[in-house]
Amino acid sequence: MILFKKAADLRNWLDVQEEKGNAIGFVPTMGALHSGHISLIAYSRLANPLTVCSIFVNPTQFNDASDFEKYPITIENDIRLLEEAGCDVLFLPSVKEMYPGGANPAMHYDLGYLETVLEGKFRPGHFQGVCMVVQRLLEITQPSNLYLGQKDYQQCMVITKLVELMGSSKKINVTICPTLREPDGLAMSSRNMRLNKEEREKAVTISRVLDFIIAAIRPGDLSLLKQEAYAKLEQAGFRVDYVAIAGASDLSPVDDWDGKQKLVALVAAFMNEVRLIDNMLL
Repeated sequence: MILFKKAADLRNWLDVQEEKGNAIGFVPTMGALHSGHISLIAYSRLANPLTVCSIFVNPTQFNDASDFEKYPITIENDIRLLEEAGCDVLFLPSVKEMYPGGANPAMHYDLGYLETVLEGKFRPGHFQGVCMVVQRLLEITQPSNLYLGQKDYQQCMVITKLVELMGSSKKINVTICPTLREPDGLAMSSRNMRLNKEEREKAVTISRVLDFIIAAIRPGDLSLLKQEAYAKLEQAGFRVDYVAIAGASDLSPVDDWDGKQKLVALVAAFMNEVRLIDNMLL
């Protein structure tokens, strides 16, 4: 695996590879890698001669400075995992390299309704920061295929919208890959590293509540079902941001279900200081 820290060096190397006809698969991450990230590398390797992974903890998408400061950094282990997975290139830039003109937003991304609900509502400015860094990464790597994990469901939709807004002359295919889970059902997440033993045992309640929604949902009014799910999380010690049932294609809220529309159930909740998110398609 080749490690690049400078955007220009990476771009020059990729230009040579593309001249040879090698398509590029790209997996953007913030490090603290786990099997979920590595599964994205595997998906990329199946479809692309070259796989590039980036590790960059992006300051512009944290609306809580303490959350940014506490984000786990495990770079040595990350490099080992990527090498074992057969990743071809790791891009490991500094903040200055990513934002040579400073990290202040240079433009506003028109994300429409997506930025007003769920994560957009509870983390104002978050998705602008996500778009800012992903646009920069896509301009540097210019991949044919981009791989994202379904656990960040709304972020996947935002990045897909960003690719449309960029209107690149080179088509970028966005592939959303399934969420990987621990044996007890907890969605794999870098933030799980911050949970102590007791918190970790309670955290699985999120996936169990989503399973409950899947098992209990029926056509008609969904308000009572959401209230029950919310209560189960509170009883387990969570501070809940939201329990939502929404249209799978656009995240529009669904309060009365016709039994046919494809849905997604989503949860965001704090276990003490650690905010966890998860979702399941219904």
